[in-house]
Amino acid sequence: MYQNILVPVDGSDTADRALREAIQLARNLSSRIRIMHVVNSTPWITQGAPGVIEELVTQLRSTGESIIHEAKTAVRQAGIEVDHRLIEAIGERAGEIIVGEANDWPAHLIVLGTHGRRGLRRLLVGGDAEYIVRHSPVPVLLIRGS
Repeated sequence: MYQNILVPVDGSDTADRALREAIQLARNLSSRIRIMHVVNSTPWITQGAPGVIEELVTQLRSTGESIIHEAKTAVRQAGIEVDHRLIEAIGERAGEIIVGEANDWPAHLIVLGTHGRRGLRRLLVGGDAEYIVRHSPVPVLLIRGS
């Protein structure tokens, strides 16, 4: 049913909760998991001093690799097949990239942590979870933060 489970991670407690839920599902369904993290070099980063930009992108990439490593370790310890993707983008919303990955892999389910932002904060920060739910080619399981 859900043989390929896509789990976007960002290092937050909410993403960790979603990963734990995905691990339980994969264990019960004999599924595999793809961990993904988006390193997003937003347009405002591209307008700074070149040396500073390179250092910042390197730090973002390194942080993303650490997040993926921790997630992969948790999945492997559960005895579940896992692979990963670290995707670098400039200016694209994470939601767009996640939906694209769900199409390309192909995923059968996306398990996603959501911060549940509302009102002005959601407008300012963006609603990636809402975007994913609206545009996903596959079912989406949202895991709320505490």
